[in-house]
Parts: sequence; C-alpha cells; structure tokens
Amino acid sequence: MLVTGGAGFLGSAVCKQLLQLGHQVTAYQRSDAPELAQLGVRVIRGDICDAHALAAAASGCNAVIHTAGKAGVWGKFDDYQRINVGGTETVLQVCRQHAIPYLVHTSSPSIVQGGRDIEGGDESLPVNTHFLAAYPQTKAAAEQRVLAANCPQLKTTALRPHLIWGPGDPHILPRLAARVRNGKLALPGADKRIDTVFVENAALAHILALNELCGQAAAAGKAYFISNDEPLPQGDIIQRLLQAIGISVVIRPVPALPARLAGALCEAIWRVLPLSSEPPLTRFSADQLTTAHWYDISAARRDLAYVPQVSISEGLARLKQYST
Repeated sequence: MLVTGGAGFLGSAVCKQLLQLGHQVTAYQRSDAPELAQLGVRVIRGDICDAHALAAAASGCNAVIHTAGKAGVWGKFDDYQRINVGGTETVLQVCRQHAIPYLVHTSSPSIVQGGRDIEGGDESLPVNTHFLAAYPQTKAAAEQRVLAANCPQLKTTALRPHLIWGPGDPHILPRLAARVRNGKLALPGADKRIDTVFVENAALAHILALNELCGQAAAAGKAYFISNDEPLPQGDIIQRLLQAIGISVVIRPVPALPARLAGALCEAIWRVLPLSSEPPLTRFSADQLTTAHWYDISAARRDLAYVPQVSISEGLARLKQYST
C-alpha cells in the first residue's frame, strides 16, 4: 500500500491501521517520518508533483490512499492548484503507469458548502461552482478528476471527512488555542450544528473504502461524507476540544453579518498592503463559522460498512490523556 501524505495527521493514522492489518506500507511525503519508520513503514521523501519520484515509491504497490494535499484558508492559488490538483493528476498518472487498480482519495465537504446551512445533507448535494477560497476550489477539481478516472482498470472513490481532530492534531486545535484571549473566544455561529470526525475514525473509513473497492466495488466512482455522526453546536464542541487540551474558555457569540463583513475587509486589507501573514478572518472562514454543516452518512454506512468506532466523548478523553 502507498499512502501519500503518510507523515501527515490523517496519513499517519492510515499507515498505522494498515500495518495493524498486516499490510506492507510505503509513506510518501516531503518530510521525514521517523516514528513511522520505527514501526516498519517504508518512508520515502518526495514532492507529490514529482512523477518520477512518486512512480518509484509506488513500484510494487497494489493500491494507493491519497491523503496528501494543501489545506488552509489563505495563500496563493497557484500553490493550492499545484499540490491539490497537479499532485492528484500525478497520482492518477502513476496509478495508470504501474497498473495499480485501486485508489482512495481524501476530499473535503467544503466543496459543497457555501453561504447556506447544510443540515443532514447527503451526496446528492451538487459541488459548488463558485468558491471563496483556493482550498475548496482545488479540492473540488481534484475530486472530480479522481471520480472521472474511475474505470475497470482503476477503481476510484473519494471520501469527505469533516473537521478531523484528535491527539497530535496540527491544524484545528492550534488554531483554536491561538484565538483564545483572556479565557474568551469570539465565535460567530456558536449555536450552529456541525460535524467533526475523530482521526482514527477517518482513517478507518479510508481502509474500509479500499476494502470495498477490492470487493464488490459499489463505491467505485462515488464520493462519501465521513463524520462521527454526532453533530453538535459549534460552540459546544470547540469548548470541549479546548478543555481537553487544558484551556478553559468562555464563548463570546458574534453576529453573522459583522463576521462576514470583517472577513471581506480583512481579505481586502491583506491583498492591498500586501501582508505575508494570514488574515485573522477571511470570507471562507466566516462562511464556515456562520453556517451549519452536518451530513447524513447513510451512504458510507451502506456501501463501506463504516461505523464510527470512537465516540466524541471517548475521543475527548484520549485527547485529554495525550495532552497531559
């Protein structure tokens, strides 16, 4: 098995679960991964857009789980395009080159979100045609390429895990912690219900998807939302996550319209000056914060036999133990 982005938060969890199942695993990413190497993973450093290096890493592999990507709410469009779209095209090229028959791709629910509440939405939701940031735009293009590539010789599927968290999270938790001021957190949409997913559940979904492609292949050519299936008010889950890492916080609600206006204003200022840092708020992040987004995962339960194994309560307990 080849796992792109294998040293990443999700990728490393996928690698560990594959090892536990007895698979030979190669992790391919730009950074080193000594922990994975100690566990027995074959670690190869390289750029996701380097077709020659990726082809060498994929030699002898029977399947690819493609978790590598550039996430974030701000940055140059070309950087997101190169990694998320160009990197995915390179993965597809290498799969065809080596006649690798199975590919599981990590996508994002953000490709269907935008300006409205999504409550119990399913895979019939259309992919957006207008985007507020480079990340969802390029993730949408990447997913579309992966699903379009599905054929008898290369069975593909895409998963859309929603807000992955857990021990070692380098994304959500540090960003939340950095925004706490004097024990308070200003938060638009605190009452809006959102989905999240514990990292081990997200990794499990990828492995189940791969198993399904190798069997009945009902998932071939399809995308699936993945979550813990426990939607909670945004303020509640954020408060509980921060508490688990030792930060007690009082949520200070912020009205939606001022937050959206602030996001647009911050973007304008950062572009005009221009500033190298990330704005404190963007149109995309304000949109995410001020809308509900939780999904019906019945399709993943049906086709992938996906059932979350770690509840939010248990995940929070694990996070607290890891953080102390």
